[in-house]
Amino acid sequence: MSKLSSKRQVTLPVEHCRALGIEPGDELEFFVANGQLTLVKKSRGRAKGVIKHLKGNKRYNDTQSRQDGMG
Repeated sequence: MSKLSSKRQVTLPVEHCRALGIEPGDELEFFVANGQLTLVKKSRGRAKGVIKHLKGNKRYNDTQSRQDGMG
């Protein structure tokens, strides 16, 4: 089981990284939907199927959505 550090960092289990082809230095994207966090290895078009059903929250503009404490 992973634990969130004081810097909001999480160590991913090596067996999960191997299964997903994630290597040190790879860029990862995170998406939150329905109370769940999804991690996707960043590559062109990879997240398309994961986020196609999501709709943005029109209460927030782009600048607001990038600020800490939203949610």
